[in-house]
Amino acid sequence: SPLVKTVTNFKQVSKTLEEFDIEEQPSSVLEEKYPNLKVLQSAVKLLRAKEHLLQAENGQTFHYKKLCICSGARPKLLTQDNPHVLGIRDTDSAQEFQKRLSKAKRIVVIGNGGIALELVYEVEGCEVIWAVKDKAIGNTFFDAGAAQFLIPSLEADKKERSLPCKRARYTTDKTGAGHSGASGELGSALGPDWHEGIELRGTVQNSSGVHVEYECEVDTIYTQQEFLQSQLNTKKSELGLWPAYVQLTNGKIYGCDFVVSATGVVPNTDPFLTGNNFELAGDHGLRVGDHMRTSEQDVYAAGDVCTTGWEPSALWQQMRLWTQARQMGWYAARCMAADVLEEPIELDFCFELFSHITKFFSYKVVLLGKFNAQGLGQDHELLVRCTKGQEYVKVVLTGGRMVGAVLIGETDLEETFENLILNQMDLSRYGEELLNPNIDIEDYFD
Repeated sequence: SPLVKTVTNFKQVSKTLEEFDIEEQPSSVLEEKYPNLKVLQSAVKLLRAKEHLLQAENGQTFHYKKLCICSGARPKLLTQDNPHVLGIRDTDSAQEFQKRLSKAKRIVVIGNGGIALELVYEVEGCEVIWAVKDKAIGNTFFDAGAAQFLIPSLEADKKERSLPCKRARYTTDKTGAGHSGASGELGSALGPDWHEGIELRGTVQNSSGVHVEYECEVDTIYTQQEFLQSQLNTKKSELGLWPAYVQLTNGKIYGCDFVVSATGVVPNTDPFLTGNNFELAGDHGLRVGDHMRTSEQDVYAAGDVCTTGWEPSALWQQMRLWTQARQMGWYAARCMAADVLEEPIELDFCFELFSHITKFFSYKVVLLGKFNAQGLGQDHELLVRCTKGQEYVKVVLTGGRMVGAVLIGETDLEETFENLILNQMDLSRYGEELLNPNIDIEDYFD
């Protein structure tokens, strides 16, 4: 793509928490800003790591001293080459979704991660059937308690958007010689607020909102023709005539205009593997050590394409999020420079504590440390405070020490909790008073 994703409005909220926007800009903007940078618009055809040689599809060949692979990840589509199944990953696929939604009465959304959560909330004027394999929505980010807090937002009228999105937006010129869409190449991942500024509206004036099917996955997706030729055509009068039909593993069948596949991503490693000896992790990411180096000499990787191979801090875990992609890219660049200069470099502090700020269902959401008690087994206790429609606060304690937190709403507790997690202070004596709304906890611990 002639556009590159850039970080704008960066704000360091606390020691490890950061907020920023993702903006698409013409690559010339970066070249003007950094005179030592040259942006080439081409896909990779071949990498010969032993020879330090990279060949691009436009015919150019590059000999490199150090190489960093930041090719991201691609959607894990339910099924390939089905015109009724749409994956949402980059700007072009988001615009295709908007176009198809404008003519739709009902869609089926499969998946329970960030894109599915944003999608089902933002879509209006169209019935949404949302199939999740878990017992609660947003399983990647929340427990069942937080899910219950958020569910009423799906049924309520949308709040007016607090602020219009005023950032510049660029689109690719479909007629331009540089357009790569025809070959099916993916653009870069969507920014955290991808749905801002595009109207996600179907054809139904008063749609009946979102219906969630829990603990199920897709069994079969039928085109209209396949459905009519199958034994299920006896249900035609009951289900109506639709372009596609989805049969779920719980036995239910829904007709729909199209299916959105939002079932996660796969690291985009394919262009680099042939003829090379990269060590891959279980999730097919390029395994990197604590200097972001892969198993091939002088080849580094950062972001969604890589999987961390070092022993992580007890309070950090890798998740394929924009926050970590930015941190890894920044740290990988420092590691490459340090290696060239033969200088030592310490593992960056951002890998000390997992932290992420985002927005779901118009609520600010902050995730810290082992926010879902990941890997703690039974050895933990939870404290929860919930004010319906306003805030949801959960802290995870082990041995009297805070190891994780989920904050939904304007709680103003993120910095205090981050400090309590980082300094591992023994909080046993405070018990449930820790979340007493009548105690100003910030004053208590600052």
